[in-house]
Amino acid sequence: MTITCEFDYLKPKTLNEAKKLLAKHKKSQLLAGGTDLIGNLKEDALAPSNLIDLKGIKELKKLTVTKNALTIGALVTFSDLIASKAIKKYFPIIYEAALTVASKAIRNRATVVGNICSAVPCMDSSGFLMVYDTKLKIVGSKARRTIPIAKWFKGPRKTTLKKDEIVTSIEIKAPATKHAGCYIKLGRYRGEDLAQATVTVLATSKNKFRVSFGSVGPTPIRPLNLEKMLDGKLVDDKLIEEVMKKIPTVISPITDIRATKEYRTHMCQVMFKRALLASIARLKGIGPSYGTNFL
Repeated sequence: MTITCEFDYLKPKTLNEAKKLLAKHKKSQLLAGGTDLIGNLKEDALAPSNLIDLKGIKELKKLTVTKNALTIGALVTFSDLIASKAIKKYFPIIYEAALTVASKAIRNRATVVGNICSAVPCMDSSGFLMVYDTKLKIVGSKARRTIPIAKWFKGPRKTTLKKDEIVTSIEIKAPATKHAGCYIKLGRYRGEDLAQATVTVLATSKNKFRVSFGSVGPTPIRPLNLEKMLDGKLVDDKLIEEVMKKIPTVISPITDIRATKEYRTHMCQVMFKRALLASIARLKGIGPSYGTNFL
């Protein structure tokens, strides 16, 4: 399949130049990894007058990892996350989630920022971004702003990003206490496949929990009511069953070619239990290694 629409290709060398181009050319699309964009161009879902390639802007390639914080630039790929020993050490859920993204070839191109800007319900990065209370750094032609991930998604393929804005980085702060977690992705087969459902759990040494569901609603879901049921409690079989019964009330899966809503709902319950128990075990230093297949 070829790209049939005509557009001008622009490649700025600085962020300031990119901002000016975006403000000047109203019908433009930004290109980072291009794994979603190129597909949309081939399918005639988009017909921009200009394509602004960001890959020449060095400051957007920044990946900074410390024990307490993480900065992911707009050009950082999923392969970059997997290759980072510091990511695996301090933010292992991110490492685990990145391993499940499509194929190696796609991971080499696809960026985390591009993934959330596409905002498809089955995106792979939303789970860890939601449980880490991520903030997005954004620049526009007139101002800069920071927005929490909880306010980013507005619907399928819809975000709060304005036409003259560029997401420059993702900023993550680790919990103040020791933490561990688990990411589980349900697909039809192993390998390059879109998620039928995802579950992410983060547990801290203060007996606090964060939970996120993906691909089972128009936007990622952070069910605060389920987290409150877990926080400060002894997590035993009885409590887990009580929380599992509530899961159908917080997700809204659909039936499509990949799975029925009933199957997605049931598997979210199964995956939640496995992710929760794995997170607690990992916190104690006795759980399965990150990257383990739980399905």
